[in-house]
Amino acid sequence: MSLHGKRKEIYKYEAPWTVYAMNWSVRPDKRFRLALGSFVEEYNHKVQLVGLDEESSEFICRNTFDHPYPTTKLMWIPDTKGVYPDLLATSGDYLRVWRVGETETRLECLLNNNKNSDFCAPLTSFDWNEVDPYLLGTSSIDTTCTIWGLETGQVLGRVNLVSGHVKTQLIAHDKEVYDIAFSRAGGGRDMFASVGADGSVRMFDLRHLEHSTIIYEDPQHHPLLRLCWNKQDPNYLATMAMDGMEVVILDVRVPCTPVARLNNHRACVNGIAWAPHSSCHICTAADDHQALIWDIQQMPRAIEDPILAYTAEGEINNVQWASTQPDWIAICYNNCLEILRV
Repeated sequence: MSLHGKRKEIYKYEAPWTVYAMNWSVRPDKRFRLALGSFVEEYNHKVQLVGLDEESSEFICRNTFDHPYPTTKLMWIPDTKGVYPDLLATSGDYLRVWRVGETETRLECLLNNNKNSDFCAPLTSFDWNEVDPYLLGTSSIDTTCTIWGLETGQVLGRVNLVSGHVKTQLIAHDKEVYDIAFSRAGGGRDMFASVGADGSVRMFDLRHLEHSTIIYEDPQHHPLLRLCWNKQDPNYLATMAMDGMEVVILDVRVPCTPVARLNNHRACVNGIAWAPHSSCHICTAADDHQALIWDIQQMPRAIEDPILAYTAEGEINNVQWASTQPDWIAICYNNCLEILRV
């Protein structure tokens, strides 16, 4: 206990602006490095790369670069061995891939799938495939998901999130896609799911793009904002509805019926993060200032209460569990980033 008592349990960083997007680096040589994106009321935004100096126990901003529009998501290349270039991707108006150097970060490529128009539909989110780091998938408000091949930036498969028998253009316009995530099932390369304004969770397979499977539909058809796959068991995923105070856990083997509902939050949930090292732990964060960790081992029995709760000094808008350091969770609220030992 005495040894543990000497180690800080919480480290805090204050950015010059409200923090929205945030992600842990997974490179083995950059243990406590995160990327943060600004959220301000103007066109010019910033991304900061910050690292914890383990000697001084202080976060240091290593690098800041400009970004048009807020980053809807940031993600470091899922390269746990450090064999690929040090890349960071951001979504906003386009998908951008940045190369991070010691002193500066430069734009490596800008991916735009609407070549014949100046107009681009904003990207709500994206995911970077862990099995094949040359694959990224984006979701957009124009009702599409796009899978990108990184080496050339060409589009591999474009998916319209409207079923085939409908004349797609009509419905396509009022049902945005809000999130996309690759599944670890079936080899981890070809399966992905998406959620959106129509309130459905849909599953796709790159090998059979002509059809999709609806895994779940919100009973009130509320838009679904996020989805998150269990890191250890590809049968489970979590999702949440816009302005919803609960997180729904789904089992793809039992479509359309949630196996659990986590509903202790007292305000709308903004973030979900599964534990990287355990199939039965998940963290949820919300506007009630709370980050809650749940043990869902009892499913399908009801999960009554979280096993851990942390109260921040503001509405938590993002939570990320460090995949290479499973005893650390990052949250952000207002202009603050905090990392918590769990």
